[in-house]
Amino acid sequence: MSLSPSLLRLAAARLRTPSLAAGVASSSPWRLAVGHPRLAVGPVTAAAPAFLARFMASAAAAAPAATPLTLPSGLRSPTDEDIAAFRAMLPTPGSVVTDEDALAPHNTDWMGRFIGRSRVLLKPRSTDEVAAILRHCNEQGIPLVPQGGNTGMVGGSVPVADEVILSLAGMASIEAFDAASGVVTAQAGVVLEALDTYVGERGHRVPLDLGAKGSCQIGGNVATNAGGSRYVRYGSLRASVLGVEAVLPSGEVLAGLTSLRKDNTGYDLKQLMIGGEGTLGVITRVALACPPLSAAVHVTLLKVPSWANAVSLLAAAKGQLAEILSAFEFMDAPAVKLAVTHLSHVRDPLGPDEDAGATDGPFYVLIETAGSSAAHDREKLDTFLESSMESELVTDGVMAESAGQAAAFWELRESLPEAVGKAGTKVFKYDISLPMDAFYRIVTDARALLADAGADADVVGWGHMGDGNLHLNVAARGDVAAVAAALEPWVYEQVAAARGSVSAEHGLGVMKAGAIGYTKDAVSVEVMRGIKALLDPKGILNPLKMLPRVGEEKTA
Repeated sequence: MSLSPSLLRLAAARLRTPSLAAGVASSSPWRLAVGHPRLAVGPVTAAAPAFLARFMASAAAAAPAATPLTLPSGLRSPTDEDIAAFRAMLPTPGSVVTDEDALAPHNTDWMGRFIGRSRVLLKPRSTDEVAAILRHCNEQGIPLVPQGGNTGMVGGSVPVADEVILSLAGMASIEAFDAASGVVTAQAGVVLEALDTYVGERGHRVPLDLGAKGSCQIGGNVATNAGGSRYVRYGSLRASVLGVEAVLPSGEVLAGLTSLRKDNTGYDLKQLMIGGEGTLGVITRVALACPPLSAAVHVTLLKVPSWANAVSLLAAAKGQLAEILSAFEFMDAPAVKLAVTHLSHVRDPLGPDEDAGATDGPFYVLIETAGSSAAHDREKLDTFLESSMESELVTDGVMAESAGQAAAFWELRESLPEAVGKAGTKVFKYDISLPMDAFYRIVTDARALLADAGADADVVGWGHMGDGNLHLNVAARGDVAAVAAALEPWVYEQVAAARGSVSAEHGLGVMKAGAIGYTKDAVSVEVMRGIKALLDPKGILNPLKMLPRVGEEKTA
């Protein structure tokens, strides 16, 4: 096809960035090299461990101080006799950990905000061992915290006091894969990236992609109903989890590990475990439907002049790209500026913008498409990009021409949490869902609020625009207590007024448990408490997570 002037301008924009233009062999300015093994699975993940290490260090330094909490009455601390009993239940060497230094990373959440005082960590190797632990703890009134990769953002996987830590890391076997259905069965402790690699070698992919994929575990992903950047393509993890095996607080095993896509017999009990944050049971095995790998993947980074343009571009992408649209991520210019300023390994492929501090734009949009035909997908993408330029929805852009360039685009997006951590002495993070008419307004309103208060802070926004999930981040300096007072409960009140959610994908944990009333009505909260009381009458599982004490929930 011939190139329009608008496409030629966009091609020229790409060529203005020499390192991205170098080595381009394709005759089309849009064409992405296809068939690369890493692109087939998704963004290149080799840098994930280094990224996680950098982010954890910056997050810990920037996190607010830990808040001491008191466990509900009726629960007691584990004794030396209990630890001896655990050793008898778990004969494999290394299954009972009491060394203080070894316990330290398991007692501290990823953000460094919540620090527990557990004196024992258990690493069972089987569902039977998990059941034995829960039976003992339930009989004795000993609280325990299920823990996966401990990469959560709301303190949901660490003790609030001295609970037993139940790590699923020892249960890391991939048990079966059915090539005909694409269903994989795995123990809860399998690391997400390892699971994705396993099914990738068999022509499929896990329908979930997270920045923490190199550390998080599939059981924890299911327990928190994790979202991520592929939600717009594959939907909620709930839709992909076909079966769950979980151990109830009583020690009974909920044997729901089916691989059936259709089962309309009675209540769907696995849904209580998906997103239950380990408060109702401990997930031990999952059966997950994995879609086929895409033969052709294209990654494009675009710049749009205003939020209205970004919303129109999303509608156009859903309509024109339709079944091949895999990700639609947005970043505001101030967030990109922080990344380029504070991180030497990150660059802006579209170059700096003199309006990077503007109230309404510009915005960066990362679009990924994934399909079965390179020619078909490229034609659809070319048509979409050309029409977006001609209608002036897009002012600049670049398409990745290699796996490395695609990884660089995703690195820009995934490095933003680390950049914010370096920009402030304290960082306030809000993972929220909002309708499009209120989606970015809360960012501009937060900037105005803190500016009026004379706060020294950067307020930035990015997120999964394709499914309405905003990450509002505030990097504060100076009087951070005043910033905290200005932001909360103001942020939650704004979310409630817009009929949004105070937690889009991170869950509630202990950090947001008291804010559940901003999203859920009083009847819903009481029904949840009734379910908790039915399955966990002694309250031993993950106490003070997700549901606050009676009377402590806040409402709009």
